[in-house]
Amino acid sequence: MAGLDAGQIDAFKALFFGFALAGFVATGFQLLTNRLPSFSQLTQGGLRAAISVPLLMTTAPFIILRNTIRGRRFERRSVFFVWLATVIACLWSLAAGKAILNILATVAG
Repeated sequence: MAGLDAGQIDAFKALFFGFALAGFVATGFQLLTNRLPSFSQLTQGGLRAAISVPLLMTTAPFIILRNTIRGRRFERRSVFFVWLATVIACLWSLAAGKAILNILATVAG
């Protein structure tokens, strides 16, 4: 059985780091504001919506999975919808984790 190559290990690190960062930032936001982060923050308009964009870009995998689990449990959404939302959250987490790891590698020199 072959092991994972360096690219696969980097992808897993980025995926896990993206989810960890999303959960950490979402929990921090909730701790500071007593509200859950939500995509509905973008509907407030103006400066609040603009300020919400970086927060939501970071916490999106967490929000997507939270909403998916709640939708499956309370609204009986289909398994296909849950699968699709999970794939989207994983891809978003992978991209966010890769971007953050690249930034950290650049800063670390």
